[in-house]
Amino acid sequence: MNPLLQRLHPYPFERWRILTQDIRPPQALRPINLGIGEPRHATPKLVEDALCGNLQALSGYPATAGEPALRQACAAWLQRRYGITLDPLTQVLPVNGSREALFAFAQTVVDPTQPGATVVCPNPFYQIYEGAALLAGAQTAFANSDPARNFAADWSTIDDATWARTQLLYVCSPGNPTGAVMPLSEWERLFELSDRHGFVIASDECYSEIWFGDTPPLGGLEAAARLGRSDFRRLLAFTSLSKRSNVPGMRSGFVAGDAALIKPFLLYRTYHGSAMSGIVQAASIAAWNDEAHVEANRALYRTKFDQVTPLLARVLDVRLPDAGFYLWAGIGRQCGGDDIAWAQGLLAQYNVTVLPGSLLARTAQGHNPGSGRIRMALVAGVEDCLEAAHRIVSYTESLR
Repeated sequence: MNPLLQRLHPYPFERWRILTQDIRPPQALRPINLGIGEPRHATPKLVEDALCGNLQALSGYPATAGEPALRQACAAWLQRRYGITLDPLTQVLPVNGSREALFAFAQTVVDPTQPGATVVCPNPFYQIYEGAALLAGAQTAFANSDPARNFAADWSTIDDATWARTQLLYVCSPGNPTGAVMPLSEWERLFELSDRHGFVIASDECYSEIWFGDTPPLGGLEAAARLGRSDFRRLLAFTSLSKRSNVPGMRSGFVAGDAALIKPFLLYRTYHGSAMSGIVQAASIAAWNDEAHVEANRALYRTKFDQVTPLLARVLDVRLPDAGFYLWAGIGRQCGGDDIAWAQGLLAQYNVTVLPGSLLARTAQGHNPGSGRIRMALVAGVEDCLEAAHRIVSYTESLR
């Protein structure tokens, strides 16, 4: 067996399953799950029609690079969304969802023969980053979130010696679970570090199309273009249709950026056998070419957050995130500040599932930045989210 498998940590949902296996929630209350970030809004009909109307694609092997029409649709979306121009043949590559690509990319760019090869991640973080780093033979370093900046990662907590060993930096903006969006000044700082030390930046942007203000979140490629880095050197952006178009089961996204990174990544994927089905490609083209369903989706999330956030703010330390569909709430002194005990009690007494924040982070710089917080995914319908919020308020008031 590959010995690196022993370095992997249990996934947060597996840890939570074990922590709750003996809990018997009240049967009188229907279960409401805010723990998993799985979009539950309706799939757009135009996507369903494209899937059903292209069944003939089953008769052929798809190319790993994807059809030119799909790469063109992705490049056209980048132009409309961020005002940037990329070559669809050399700077865009379809992938089977951002998760698969974020993992595979580390296997492509990490050189484990270099002493102290390091991958830097935000903290808390999407656990795929850590698993990808460990299975690539690298070690990890974590930049803790800063509560003073709406829980954006504080990259200054990474020292110069660590940056010098870094080969890959994972960035998540808007962030999971915090919803923080990186400003241009922060991108400029990371680009300077990348130029100085030579590491690659993988920008996870799968939540980019759900936001609450008047200005859409800044993307990594957009930031690079604004700063005169039109070649997008050492930068790839990863995005997905899962959240944007409510098709998590379709497993469709793309990566875009530095052509010098796309080329070896395509080579790796050719051997890895990760070509996207022709049916999914056709449906993806339809989704990337339409914004009406995205605007309707965003409006529905805004409605939920506008109603739920003020309710929860009465009893928890929580405020509207910059973007994304998570609320990152502090429990204060309730249950002694133990987020796991708090979430276990909520499930046991009110049949509402949330995810303890400490399961989404690692101890770094002396503490776990997820401790004392919970992640709530407002992915269900408005009524379910409001019902869950009222139960959380009742539970919290009972603890007082």
